[in-house]
Amino acid sequence: MTSLGAVFRPQLPPERLRAVARAADDAGLEELWLWEDCFLEGGISAAAAALAWTDRLRVGVGLLPVPLRNVAVTAMEAATLHRLFPGRPVLGVGHGVQDWMGQVGARAESPVTLLREYLAALRALLAGERVTTDGRYVKLDGVALDWPPPAPVPILAGATGPRSLKLTGEAADGTILTANTHPDGVRKARQLIDEGRASASRTDAPHSVVVYLLTATGPGAAARLHAELEAEGVASVPDLGVAGDAGAVAKAVQRLTDAGADTVVLQPTADEPDPEGFIRFAAEEVRPLVP
Repeated sequence: MTSLGAVFRPQLPPERLRAVARAADDAGLEELWLWEDCFLEGGISAAAAALAWTDRLRVGVGLLPVPLRNVAVTAMEAATLHRLFPGRPVLGVGHGVQDWMGQVGARAESPVTLLREYLAALRALLAGERVTTDGRYVKLDGVALDWPPPAPVPILAGATGPRSLKLTGEAADGTILTANTHPDGVRKARQLIDEGRASASRTDAPHSVVVYLLTATGPGAAARLHAELEAEGVASVPDLGVAGDAGAVAKAVQRLTDAGADTVVLQPTADEPDPEGFIRFAAEEVRPLVP
């Protein structure tokens, strides 16, 4: 069964999060996703608040930029969330937007190497292991969590290029794809992820793929969608985004799941006029149409 979620975009002020999270929980939406975009809202702090304000909602962070965070700190925070709210946090990491990383003096010469080292250390720490490593970027000396999660924790990674996609297959438990990924892009990503899994002889739990879908509904939906795609420079790419009613959105979700997505996260436009209404639309109108 396809999981359906929606994004709380960090262009909204943090004080709007409670109402949106509560709306998602009350309406029965499975997942609410947050972003740690520079220099807006903190992903872990926002996730902790959203989890505390809700009872059953899964809260994803897609994603945490690893150059900003020592891996031990990320492991401590992830473990804390999973112990406080078992089964409900979903954390993704990535090498971040390089221009932003440059602004804070954290830009890595080899983002893929950093992400590879980070994923290996993070997964080991969350598995309760004591880790010593002296990599190019990640250096730990006998580090172990005193309060590791009581159950295995899947770690997702964001990826776009071929090298990063193969890496997520090798070293992560799932992959997050941006809203600039059309169905054929999802198929190609799945192929590269599977190649990475094969190269690492991964035969553990299936690898989940999360895809954002830029979505607009209500008055002026088509114009708002086109404006956002144009601003991203992808307005001419077919099958990106959807504007329309629940039926149109459900069909777009189905195209992505047919291509290999396990979770589709509806991403409202930055100028969405009714964030709470968008959440209710996703849960009450789109969800019943998605198998």
